[in-house]
Amino acid sequence: MRHLIDFGDMSRAEWDELYARASRIMDDPSQFIDTCRGKVAASLFYEPSTRTNFSFQTAMLRLGGTVFGFADPNSSSVAKGETLKDTIKMVSSYADVVVMRTPWEGAAKAASLYSHVPVVNAGDGGHMHPTQTMADLTTMTRLLGKVDGLSIGLCGDLKNGRTVHSLIKAMAKFRDVRFFLISPRELAVPEYMRAFLQENGMPYTEVTGLEAVIPQLDVLYMTRIQRERFVDPLEYERNKGIYILTRRKLERAKEHMLVMHPLPRVDEIAVDVDDDPRAVYFRQARYGMFARMALLADLANQPRLERTAPVEIGTRPVCSNPRCITQTQPYLPPLVKQNGGVDCCAFCDAALR
Repeated sequence: MRHLIDFGDMSRAEWDELYARASRIMDDPSQFIDTCRGKVAASLFYEPSTRTNFSFQTAMLRLGGTVFGFADPNSSSVAKGETLKDTIKMVSSYADVVVMRTPWEGAAKAASLYSHVPVVNAGDGGHMHPTQTMADLTTMTRLLGKVDGLSIGLCGDLKNGRTVHSLIKAMAKFRDVRFFLISPRELAVPEYMRAFLQENGMPYTEVTGLEAVIPQLDVLYMTRIQRERFVDPLEYERNKGIYILTRRKLERAKEHMLVMHPLPRVDEIAVDVDDDPRAVYFRQARYGMFARMALLADLANQPRLERTAPVEIGTRPVCSNPRCITQTQPYLPPLVKQNGGVDCCAFCDAALR
């Protein structure tokens, strides 16, 4: 069974094939209106979403399929205490593909252990967001003609930014990509992402200021400071509004530089930037729909598993990350993997102590 849990699980050849399909869809969408005719997608959104939820629903409908699901877990049996395992077992009995977003890191990985159909990670807490990465790469390739050799600035909350983590993982498949990691020190990339960069020989520079590095960038990827990821509200207040992109700051940028953002924005991009031809974040959202159409065209047409493989029953969480799915679903197996030579939780990537 093929899932999309982490973009790092996809090979460069698989991505090139997926982009080629997305490009064909963009050029002639009428050729794909029956690709998922008779197929059903389950949309399980345990936390709020506009772009990702609507994008997946629209993608499935444009392919001729249908969608069911929830955007509020309180309207489902989750509110009665149903486990993730049982929810996935039931839902995958009805659907041909499951798309899920949760606030729990590693939840999509956990779901894939029990699903009879492909699972797509539409965002798991502050961990990963692989289909946003598909939107990002589609945007860069469509507008710049390449991803290899780009200098990319990631700006904002790099600690909790799942879109940032997924994009870094994806860039290991491309050549000569350089990162400028722009954030306050307390919101810098997690250590497991730093280890990933080093392990894969990916050059990066960590800075706290945007203006000094903007002339060097081919892509400026802005992110918001995410209130919902902060345990301490005072920490959020200290960091909100710390980076604001204005028309004046763009005067020093390259003419071809792309200003990207996974959205929603709060105040990190001034409204007057929207009219600059380098501001492509709304086009980025549209490209994301086509990329998701390309993905669903493949996954929704996979044969379902009549039986899933046996899974070890856990007795207690191995991971100490309070946002890890193992903290709320203790039956999950104690899976461990190596990141940069360090033992990490195979669900959320946090280092094991």
